[in-house]
Amino acid sequence: MDFLRKKFEVSPEYARVAPFVIFVVLTALQGEGGSRFWVYIAKTIVGAWLVWKMRPFVEEMRWALSWEAIVVGVGVFAIWVGLDGHYPRFSDPGEGANPFKHFGAGSGLAWFYIVVHILGMTIVVPPLEEVFYRSFLYRYFVKMDFRAMPLGKFHALSFFVTSIIFGCIHPDRWLPGILCGLAYQGLVIWKNRLGDAITAHAITNFLLGLWIVWKQDWSFW
Repeated sequence: MDFLRKKFEVSPEYARVAPFVIFVVLTALQGEGGSRFWVYIAKTIVGAWLVWKMRPFVEEMRWALSWEAIVVGVGVFAIWVGLDGHYPRFSDPGEGANPFKHFGAGSGLAWFYIVVHILGMTIVVPPLEEVFYRSFLYRYFVKMDFRAMPLGKFHALSFFVTSIIFGCIHPDRWLPGILCGLAYQGLVIWKNRLGDAITAHAITNFLLGLWIVWKQDWSFW
């Protein structure tokens, strides 16, 4: 994989876009059948490897803990769950990926999948998405030399366009997706760093994972 490392090293754009695109392609390959569970596990492993490989070349991808990140993370979780069913959807989420239905009630494989899924959505997804949307895309819409634009600089059009795009990639939950994008981007601008948004995103996803398992509401997956 020297080719990937070399591309990351010479191209700031490639280092921030390619890992996200690879992850999205793997997500599209999950499908709706039983293979979705195994593809998700494979996708999580690949995603973790990509985060590890891109980390030396994406200087802003550093986790940061703050009270603001905690508040935003919990607040976005509340919005994501609280708005569910109270707005029109662009697509039907369906019944979701119920591991107990596929592997059997109380199955060890089902619990293994649940643990991997929660770890993936908590540790792997936040840095990949925050680097792409909040660091790269938000700034690239303003300057092609995106690194010349400070993370804390507010640009109204890019602020809303980036958040709308983020929401629209969640057609079944586009409204909380847009609000989520606004909240995370606002946090980046407020703190002038990406780490708080990564942490907030991780908190949101972790709480959502616990909610899904507790309520058995697999449609969120």
